[in-house]
Amino acid sequence: MSDAPVPSALVSFRPVRDLAASRDFYERDLGLPMVRDQGACLIFRVAPGGYLGICQAGYDGRDDPLPHDDRWIETIVVDDVEALHRRLLRVGADVDGPPRANPRFAITQFFVRDPDGYRIEVQRFHEPLA
Repeated sequence: MSDAPVPSALVSFRPVRDLAASRDFYERDLGLPMVRDQGACLIFRVAPGGYLGICQAGYDGRDDPLPHDDRWIETIVVDDVEALHRRLLRVGADVDGPPRANPRFAITQFFVRDPDGYRIEVQRFHEPLA
């Protein structure tokens, strides 16, 4: 038995070029609740104990967001993939096509790009996670 502390939350941070545009995308377009405004960084709840932080590029002396690499994906799991897809289409988000079944992973999914071009997967598991 391990005596390591059990984490109560995970926050993943990423730099963005335009904090206001990114806030609009994550809060208004994706519907994530912002739970902390730290000025140069904003934190959004994506699930109980799971958070996404976005920070204005340059706040830490570095000028640019991360280089784009489509192998790095943030995934948001929702019950109604189709409804979020319709919502993102209405606001003109950069989606890669309609929701589709992916039998290999037993999910329904689509991808969307945030204002900095980061790739975000929206998915629903066909079988609930344990």
